[in-house]
Amino acid sequence: MSLKQKAEAFLDLLESEEGGPGVTLARRSAVLREIDRHRFYEHTPEELLWGCRFAWRHSVRCIGRYFWKQLEVRDARQTECAEGLAEKCVEHLKLATNGGAVRPLVTVFPAQRGRVPWRVWNYQLVRYAGYAAEDGEVLGDPAEARFTEHCKTLGWNAPERPGRFDVLPIVVSGPGARPAVFEVPPESVLEVKMEHPEFLWFKEMELRWYSVPVVTNMLLEIGGIRYPAAPFNGWYMGTEIGARNLADWSRYDVLPELAERMGIFEKREGSLWRDKALVELNRAVLHSFREAGVRMIDHHTAAQLHVRFEEEEKACGRPVTGRWDWLVPPISGAASPLWVRAYDPTEYSPNFLNQKPAWE
Repeated sequence: MSLKQKAEAFLDLLESEEGGPGVTLARRSAVLREIDRHRFYEHTPEELLWGCRFAWRHSVRCIGRYFWKQLEVRDARQTECAEGLAEKCVEHLKLATNGGAVRPLVTVFPAQRGRVPWRVWNYQLVRYAGYAAEDGEVLGDPAEARFTEHCKTLGWNAPERPGRFDVLPIVVSGPGARPAVFEVPPESVLEVKMEHPEFLWFKEMELRWYSVPVVTNMLLEIGGIRYPAAPFNGWYMGTEIGARNLADWSRYDVLPELAERMGIFEKREGSLWRDKALVELNRAVLHSFREAGVRMIDHHTAAQLHVRFEEEEKACGRPVTGRWDWLVPPISGAASPLWVRAYDPTEYSPNFLNQKPAWE
């Protein structure tokens, strides 16, 4: 589709949206004229707001879309320097964290007009460093080992005593701006220390995780206009931390240690020691966030709300899209109402799309 066709399709979507802003004939004409003159057009604040909300609604990998209308938008399209971009990223983190009452939020930086767009290099605004040793062992998050090395080559100084949960810096680049590294102020990162509702020794494992998953590596596309830097977040589903980040063998891989402490570890997989440990780890994550007053949803409730989202979409006459492999929770999948459903994985516009990491 041409840019004109994409723009008109977006304006049609706006016009058909119940409770949306509507589109005047004058606005349609102005958009088409702007495209003719500049091969580009600028979204109004209202168009940007609804475009971002539609992008969340269309996100085939997100189980939390029931709340799409709650998404708030910060318009940062006038940002002109790396320092300003980094500052607004930190502001986003503070606003989204909201003292634990996590807010769905997106900050939209300048759209891509030339060959070199503004980019945030990180996978998320907050991630933990991974320090790779010569023998292949990694202290911290193995998923971030390569990016950690890139940060070092750009001048980032890791702590004198590296740890398992060292927050990585924010790296940004843009038109006429070389990659720049900015530390994330510690007071901007609300972390939750893990404890278990019954196992008092669980604290000895010294596990923690950050409160808000602000995704920074995806491209926001609205009506043919591309925003390569648009950090956005909802709130965590417990299994994202308890069944993936802390449990995956390619991440923190804490299940063997946890099973040892529980007294259930054995080489025979048929004992299901992994499953037992996995459930207790996820109980600990949910309990810890609840005790810390940080908003989080469990995977059963999230799945039920996604069913309600699907029902609402069908009632509005809209197709329901999704990626089954992303929507079904990583534990107790067969106990989820999503397990028996089939999904169309088509990615409609507007949307948050994958893009190649800026540092690769």
